[in-house]
Amino acid sequence: MPRIEFLEPETQRARASNHSRPTPSRGRLTRRAVALCAALAGVLPGIALAQVKIGLVLSLTGPAASLGIPARDTVALLPKQIGGQSVEYIVLDDASDTTQAVQDTKKLISENHVDAIIGSSITPNSLAMIDVVAEGQTPMISLASSAKIIEPVDAKRHWVFKTPQTDAMMASAIAEHASLHGVKTIAFIGQADALGETFYTEVAKFAQLHHIEMVASERFNRTDPSVTGQVLKILATHPDAVVVGAAGTPAALPPKTLRERGYKGLIYHNHGVGNNDFLRVCGADCNGTFLPASPVLVAAQLPADHPAKRLALDYIARFEAVRGAGSVSAFGSYTWDAGMLLGHAVPIALKSGAPGTPEFRRALRDALEATRGLADTNGVVNMSATDHLGLDQRARVMVEIKNAKWVYQPR
Repeated sequence: MPRIEFLEPETQRARASNHSRPTPSRGRLTRRAVALCAALAGVLPGIALAQVKIGLVLSLTGPAASLGIPARDTVALLPKQIGGQSVEYIVLDDASDTTQAVQDTKKLISENHVDAIIGSSITPNSLAMIDVVAEGQTPMISLASSAKIIEPVDAKRHWVFKTPQTDAMMASAIAEHASLHGVKTIAFIGQADALGETFYTEVAKFAQLHHIEMVASERFNRTDPSVTGQVLKILATHPDAVVVGAAGTPAALPPKTLRERGYKGLIYHNHGVGNNDFLRVCGADCNGTFLPASPVLVAAQLPADHPAKRLALDYIARFEAVRGAGSVSAFGSYTWDAGMLLGHAVPIALKSGAPGTPEFRRALRDALEATRGLADTNGVVNMSATDHLGLDQRARVMVEIKNAKWVYQPR
């Protein structure tokens, strides 16, 4: 199992105190050992003591915990060696808070000297981290949805990649499905943050392309106990469908309230609800609702020739062997895919420098951007200097929720 560290400053100081000066009887041996290590380091620079360090900024507590916890649980499955080098994973909790995400990122770069960062779990935090990783020239692989995290690939986003499907990909799938089902008007209710705003923009754009009218747009906070006021405004417009732009368990509140108020139209979710905690919280109120999702959610139901099926089933088997049947979610798969990207890029980067050096980090960034034809649990990755996701429309599937189960919808 790979070495995983959950380090805070207090832990580091306590650990240091356990390694006090040697006793007189051991002093001579310890000095010889130090001298030997120094000699080995001189003979084999960058090899004998090299170690790849990967930092993870995850939302393990707070409203987005249902996204971060599957990611953390996946870390234990990531490889302990890549390209002949040992790998250390350092996991920090951003508590679903943008300020904490920035602090965690600074700590990983300045104190832990990581070679790459995976995270954050959510869009606002990932956007807040961009300036820090760009300044620290450390490649980052986000686990959040918004295309704004990687677009446009400017001087700062030069260092930023992501594994989840973009909001544009998923909004287009919703508009296509709604059009095929005769929808003429759509209302939107989303989180009052970057995720909600960017998803609304994409939903409105693709609705217009399919000649569907946007008749209402409402917002709510992740911690709001009620959205009754927003739902009443939506119902007054009599929409054929309602799109919920939210992630994690807070996303269950709008559909539950719509059902309580007797709404009979179609309800669509953002792909940020792709885990069993959402199904548990939403319950029967989410029966008959739809979402564009990661192929991982319905891997066993996919056609045999789907490019993600084999690797998705492999990841599911690994994860459920540890966490139990039915425990897998899309959010863990995004972390697994980030590990696959690094597994492909690290051996290439090692040709240009040793882990822990600026040369290695720059080469790692370049290798990530040069990824071509890499199959993972969500599709096939073909990145470029202008595309730091690399997935195409094969990476999304339409799913219906039926009796707390994800059911694949071919059309």
